[in-house]
Amino acid sequence: MRTRMVVGNWKMHGGLAANASLLSSLRERLAGLSCRVGVCVPFPYLAQAGEALRGSAIAWGAQDLSEHSQGAYTGEVSAGMVAEFGATLALVGHSERRALHGEADAAVAAKAAAARGAGLQPIVCVGETLEQREGGQIEAVVGAQLDACIARLGAGALAEGILAYEPVWAIGTGRTATPQQAQAVHAFIRGRLGPSGAQATVLYGGSVKPANARELFAMPDIDGGLIGGASLSIAEFEPICRAFD
Repeated sequence: MRTRMVVGNWKMHGGLAANASLLSSLRERLAGLSCRVGVCVPFPYLAQAGEALRGSAIAWGAQDLSEHSQGAYTGEVSAGMVAEFGATLALVGHSERRALHGEADAAVAAKAAAARGAGLQPIVCVGETLEQREGGQIEAVVGAQLDACIARLGAGALAEGILAYEPVWAIGTGRTATPQQAQAVHAFIRGRLGPSGAQATVLYGGSVKPANARELFAMPDIDGGLIGGASLSIAEFEPICRAFD
């Protein structure tokens, strides 16, 4: 179901003391918002996030998971393990996982299926590099990423999760797609899902800041943001979450 939403992705940041302060601030200051809020934390901090946020309106989850339910996969974490902490979200296919760990579209689709199977809501990330954008390959690249998930899950099931468009060239670079550039790809994503696209929650991720969040979120097909660095500071994350107000 289409929902206005902001999700923080802490990436590989955090520590017990700093997390406690941030999670407490999130709980105290982000209550009663007009949008849904979530945070995806490193695996070791799932229990801490769950304890700090349990009973609040803020969802929490993992930044990745295995496509396998169990077995001899040293270092991997299954969707079932994540769900046992009370988490409800899981990022899959983040551009850093695709680039640094060679995750192919089929593997991302398998992870999305594993998340759904464990009762988690996957946040499926798609997006193109600067070279692909300049080469006119945006729709071919993003379309292929979506098609792998549609083939595995079906468009309806994929739309029940969350999609995040994150242009790789705008992640951690300070560069941001213009609202019009982002809107064009979000509209394409909805169209690729067919009739189910109208109900899909599609977030934008790529150097979203308090200064540009309101303009981005005002676009008709942008439902909110997947926030990286700015989610580590309540002073930056709070105004982004309030950009719908």
